[in-house]
Amino acid sequence: MAIRIERRTALRGAALGLGSALLDVTGYPAVARTLHRRERTLPPFFDDLEFRTFRFFWERANPKNGMVPDRWPTPSFASIAAIGFALTAYPIGVERGWITRAAARERTLTTLRFMAVLPSGEGKEGIAGYKGFFYHFLDMETGLRFRQTELSTVDSALLFMGMLFAAGWFDADHADEREIRRLATDIVERAEWNWFQHAGPAIPMGWHPESGFITRNWDGYNEGKLVYILALGARRHPAMDGSWAAWTTPYPRFWRDKGPTRHLAFAPLFGHQYSETWIDFRGIRDAPMRAAGFDYFENSRRETYANRAWCASNPMGWDGYGNDVWGLTACDGPGDFTLARGGREAKFRGYSARGPEDEPDGFDDGTIAPTAALGALPFAPEICIPAAFAMHREHGMRIYGEYGFRDSFNPSFRDAALKVATGTVDPVHGWVATDWLGIDQGPILGMLANYRTEAIWRVMRRSSTIVRGLKRAGFTGGWLGR
Repeated sequence: MAIRIERRTALRGAALGLGSALLDVTGYPAVARTLHRRERTLPPFFDDLEFRTFRFFWERANPKNGMVPDRWPTPSFASIAAIGFALTAYPIGVERGWITRAAARERTLTTLRFMAVLPSGEGKEGIAGYKGFFYHFLDMETGLRFRQTELSTVDSALLFMGMLFAAGWFDADHADEREIRRLATDIVERAEWNWFQHAGPAIPMGWHPESGFITRNWDGYNEGKLVYILALGARRHPAMDGSWAAWTTPYPRFWRDKGPTRHLAFAPLFGHQYSETWIDFRGIRDAPMRAAGFDYFENSRRETYANRAWCASNPMGWDGYGNDVWGLTACDGPGDFTLARGGREAKFRGYSARGPEDEPDGFDDGTIAPTAALGALPFAPEICIPAAFAMHREHGMRIYGEYGFRDSFNPSFRDAALKVATGTVDPVHGWVATDWLGIDQGPILGMLANYRTEAIWRVMRRSSTIVRGLKRAGFTGGWLGR
């Protein structure tokens, strides 16, 4: 099913604070929107942004099997994490009136039917997964393992979150929706979390048939919260008791600051957004957060402010940073270069995690990713909404196109003679990414939906898997109860 945008100019400068014309969103099916009592309004620009971002998943997915590319327009393999975000996007499209429920149901069922029968085994080729988990990247046509990518616990978890959301949202007494619920639940429950715990309660990041388990475990503070919550909530092959303690034991070295800015730090903002896209952490606390006196939602709010404060202070002197243009996370970058800049050596990277350099996994090379601020909108709308306006106002269609904001940009990287990894370089305005990435588009769309209507959170609060996982991890309070 195609979606088109009629390109019609409308002057909205006064309403948006952009001082420029934007594109009206029209031409989608005449489907009634589902309104909710708690719906928050956003300026019209966000309607355009959300629709464009949604179209990435709807138009770029392979309609024959539901595979979603890791990136576009660069030719790409499928990303299982992007598939999880796509399965989350389709119901949002229905609620916003962009597609019909029947169309979303058909695409979702196509994806689940395809993934349910993909071959699995311990071989190196001709398979899509093993022990109920999927390889990080799959072929867009066959769904089989792409090269020697790992059997990924966190990317499988992102996929499973999308499946659980689909199972919860498609709740009608319709044959196809019953099948969606059955397939999604079965695929999620196939994951043998206890197999990954081969050396104790900690869960490794992955496994290769060529070399075995990855030695690095999910622990400390990063995007791995959802791995343990899903593992603890599983019925068929759940994680062992003590798993959550394996995750939280390293917390002491992740704490930063004191008083009202104290927070568990992880420099790239995606680590504070992936689990939070599906799980409503407001008012619920585990043992470490009960001791801290605030919840993980508040922790993400504080980290969002810390990220903005780093960019506003701009200790490394990058161009284009400020109070309203900010946002460091994992994203594309110009490439691996060391260049002379302002009397010092400046190091740049291609795709990399980025964030304040005084926090874990921090690295700052002047590359800003719009998904960093937009994916944090529910935590701090008062600084994230102005960031969206400012990025669009200052960079316009250089960074805003067919599917919304491009992945990233770097105003400091201006050497057009260098062969960059991806993107284009302008000697005046700097480097801009060519691609849109599924794992960065997903938090933009999902968190805008959560901010507007709690669209994902209100469904996932009913997920027995999530509730069971949170309770086994020791969470109490708020919507979870005791």
